[in-house]
Amino acid sequence: MKVISPSAHGVLDYVTVVAFALAPTVVGFSGLPATICYVLAAVHLVLTLVTAFGAGVAKLVPFHLHGRIELVVSLVLIVLPWLLGFAGVLAARWFFVGAGVVIFLVWLLTAYSGPRAA
Repeated sequence: MKVISPSAHGVLDYVTVVAFALAPTVVGFSGLPATICYVLAAVHLVLTLVTAFGAGVAKLVPFHLHGRIELVVSLVLIVLPWLLGFAGVLAARWFFVGAGVVIFLVWLLTAYSGPRAA
C-alpha cells in the first residue's frame, strides 16, 4: 500500500538533506563518513530540486526515476560502511545502515506512479 504522497515525499526529501548535513556533528563521526554525508546532502538536495513533483523547482527528472535512484541509494547505504572500510566506526556504520533502511521504507511506501503521483 502506497501511503506517502509525492508532496509528503518532498517534505521527507528535504528532511533527509538536513539529516545528512547534520549527522556527522549530531551523531559524532568525521573523516570519510562525514564527507560522504555532506556529499549525499548536496546530491539529494539537487535531485529533489530537479525532480518533477511539488517539491521540485526545475522539474527535469521524472518522479518515478527519482524513486528508482532512491531505491539504489538505499541499498548502497546499507552496505557502504563495509564497502568503504569504515564499519568499525560504529556511529557512522549505524547511521548509514539506518538511513538506508529508512530511505528503503520511504521508497516502498511512496506512490511514484498512478493517481497519487499525478
